[in-house]
Amino acid sequence: MIKSTMILTSLLLLTGCSVTNVQPWEKETLAKDTMTVNAGNSLFTKFENHIYFSKEGSKGGGGVAGGGCGCN
Repeated sequence: MIKSTMILTSLLLLTGCSVTNVQPWEKETLAKDTMTVNAGNSLFTKFENHIYFSKEGSKGGGGVAGGGCGCN
């Protein structure tokens, strides 16, 4: 009884993790600025970036590649 309950629970949890394809007409909605992590609080994001750059001692070092020191 417990084993069948565990299997059923596992199957229900795993089916909720299915990946769906995004259709071309849905991409515009998902690409809006309101879908970003810090969308509702731009003042907090600016303040957080100010603290980061003050600690880093550089400007523009928050990107993906390279740092503020000029080395890649």
